[in-house]
Parts: sequence; structure tokens; C-alpha cells
Amino acid sequence: MTISASDVIPLSQAGANFSELAEDVKGGAEKLITKNGEAYIAIIDAKRLDYYHQLERERIHLLLINEASKGLDDVAAGRTQDARAALSAIKKRRASR
Repeated sequence: MTISASDVIPLSQAGANFSELAEDVKGGAEKLITKNGEAYIAIIDAKRLDYYHQLERERIHLLLINEASKGLDDVAAGRTQDARAALSAIKKRRASR
């Protein structure tokens, strides 16, 4: 969804017209509230916010699956090392910084 100029509202005006803004948002609009001429907060419908959170969780799950797949590929290719030795090497590198 694109935000038009009418969806950008100064904070002082938002407070005075909050009920109207809430109705617009409930009707599908998204509002960008500015403070001192810069983006400050956004107002979106609660269901849309839930949807955005669901998308973010799904993205995180896909990233984790991708990383697990890479790990399995490494194991299959023999690119492994002892965990204690790897942690010890990391600690030594950190200590030498």
C-alpha cells in the first residue's frame, strides 16, 4: 500500500483528530505521523499489524530452515569440526583482541 500526502499528518493534528484517523485506518488506510517534520510513528489496523508479525515470524522460520540446510550440507561434505575445539579457538581469538 502506498502512502499519499493526505496520509502524512503532523503529531499536533493527529491528536486533535484521533477518532477520525482511527476510522480511516480501520477502513484500510495507513497513517504516518510526523514530529518536527520527520516520520515519527505509523498508525495501522490491528489485524494488519498481526499479519505483519506473522510474515516476520515466517521469514525467520525460513531463514532458520535455510541455515539448517547449509549445516546439513556441510556435514554431508565433511566440513565439520569438534565443537569444543571450535569454541576454544573462538575464545582465543577474542582474548587476543
